[in-house]
Amino acid sequence: MHNLSQKTVKSDISFSGIGLHTGNAVDLIIKPAQPNNGIIFKRTDLKENNIIIPGVFNVSSASFCTTISNDFGVSVSTIEHLMGALFILGVDNAVIEINNNEVPILDGSAKVFVEKITKTGLEVSNQPIRIIKINKRIDYVDGSKSICLEPNNINFEIDFSLEYSNSVIGNQSNHINVYEDDLSDILSSRTFCLYEDIEKLKTLGLARGGSLDNAIVVKEKEVLNKDGLRNKKEFVNHKILDCIGDIYLSGYKMVGKIKCTHGGHKLTNQLLRKVFSDKNNYSIIEIKEKSLPSTLVNRGYLKSIA
Repeated sequence: MHNLSQKTVKSDISFSGIGLHTGNAVDLIIKPAQPNNGIIFKRTDLKENNIIIPGVFNVSSASFCTTISNDFGVSVSTIEHLMGALFILGVDNAVIEINNNEVPILDGSAKVFVEKITKTGLEVSNQPIRIIKINKRIDYVDGSKSICLEPNNINFEIDFSLEYSNSVIGNQSNHINVYEDDLSDILSSRTFCLYEDIEKLKTLGLARGGSLDNAIVVKEKEVLNKDGLRNKKEFVNHKILDCIGDIYLSGYKMVGKIKCTHGGHKLTNQLLRKVFSDKNNYSIIEIKEKSLPSTLVNRGYLKSIA
């Protein structure tokens, strides 16, 4: 597990690009924040009511990306790759200033976010982190799609499977331990779509900024991107990245195990809404030691705060 004190970025980190779905040019800055601030978004193109908190119940849309909104209808979308990078790198607190309504897609993965944050470095506070501990199994099923979250007193595991009739994507699965495994392939795996779906997406007003520079496009038996795939399981690995980013809308790191089949943003959010609708399903715990092996997470070093 990460060093068990809250962290933020050492200095401002700037990104520029276009939104995958809007096609709008956007500038984003990750700024340091004080302990217990959490992650917040600030729309700098607006003068008031411009603070948006990533939260399970603040998700206003989970179709093709994750969009969060505040009580005034101000939103920011496609936050999942950035949130996944912050979760994996252990960034607990940050103010994310953004001058449009969609996070830049960059290369379609979390790779650029991770590289810049890692290069800048993290500031470690003296405040302990908080973790959500899952107390009992919770299931959510939607037709052929299913997802569950169950207790794991040691780690955070994700077991993800997808099935496509397209032979290039096919049936893929991967099982990772978020706190112990090398997640390089997860972080660098790009969003993807089928070529035949592109026009349908554009009809819906989506994918206006999509290109082979920021998405994998599969046409029949061929990957159209000239350099091919970055790793053999890039399709399911990207789904895992999305899942991690969506989980971070819970506000804290997590100890538990997710098993998901045919999942996506909506399924993850519906599961989390079910989990957090009943306080008996989870505990929020504060880690008191400055360094603590993950195997000791459930051995008396934790102080319940909720």
